[in-house]
Amino acid sequence: MVAGGIRRAASPLLAVVGIAVSISAVSAAGCRLESQGEGRVKDVIDLRTFRLTDGREVRLAGIEPIGAASKTDGASALAALIAGRDVTLHSESDMPDRYGRQPAFVFVDPSAVSVQGQLVSQGAALVSATVGDKACAAELAAAEAEARRARRGAWNNATVIKNAESPGDILAEIGRFVVVEGKVLSVRQAGATTYINFGRNWTQDFAVTISRRMMGSFETAGIAPKSFERRRIRVRGWIERRGGPRIEVLRVGQIEVVGDNGPPGRE
Repeated sequence: MVAGGIRRAASPLLAVVGIAVSISAVSAAGCRLESQGEGRVKDVIDLRTFRLTDGREVRLAGIEPIGAASKTDGASALAALIAGRDVTLHSESDMPDRYGRQPAFVFVDPSAVSVQGQLVSQGAALVSATVGDKACAAELAAAEAEARRARRGAWNNATVIKNAESPGDILAEIGRFVVVEGKVLSVRQAGATTYINFGRNWTQDFAVTISRRMMGSFETAGIAPKSFERRRIRVRGWIERRGGPRIEVLRVGQIEVVGDNGPPGRE
C-alpha cells in the first residue's frame, strides 16, 4: 500500500478546495473549446448522453453520475436542461468515441455555463477525472465545490463522499465512479507501483495506486506522492477490488488535499 505530499492547485481538480469564486465568474473566463457544430436535441438517453435530430449521439464530457442513481433520474435531470432545445457542441476534437458518440461540452446559451456545469452545480453529477482543458476543469470544480457547500442535490446526503476508513462501504461501489476521502497512513512503493495507504491491512483496507508510468506527471506538476503522508486527501476514480478496494490514479487531478482533520466532505 502507499502515501505522499502535494502543492495545492497543481492541477485543475487539486484546486477544488481553494476555489472561492462562483461558477458564473469562472465561466466568464471561458470553458470555450473549439466549436464542433450545433443541433436540436431529439432524445435524452441518460445523464450524459443524448441524440440530435440529425442522428448524432453526443456524450457530455467531464462528468460522471453520482453513485447508483437510476438511468431515469439522470435522464430527467439532463432533459430538464436541453430537451427539444438547440445546443452547440465544443471540444478539442470532433473524433467520436469507440461507441460512435461525440464527446463535447454542451451549451444551450453560448454565453452561459455549460450544461455540464449546470448539472454539477445542481448536485446531479460529479466532476470526472479526465477534464483536460483548464478553464473547463475550473468551471466544473467550482460548480462541484459550490454544490457541496450548499448541499444541493445528492450532496444533501453525507454518504456521497465515501470514508476511506470504511472499506466495506467502498467495496459496495465496485465498478462505479466514486469520491473517497480520508487521512493517509503511509505511502509505499512496491515494484512498479506506489501505494497511498489509508489502513494497515492491504488485503482489506482502501488504497490508491500510482503506476511508475504516472510518476513523470507528478514530477511535472511539482508533486511528490510521499508528501501525501499524514495528510487528508480526496481522491476520485473507478473502484476496483485488488485485495481491498482500490482507485488507480491515471491523472494527477484525481487527488486533492482537503486538510488534515475533520470528517469527510469538510474542508
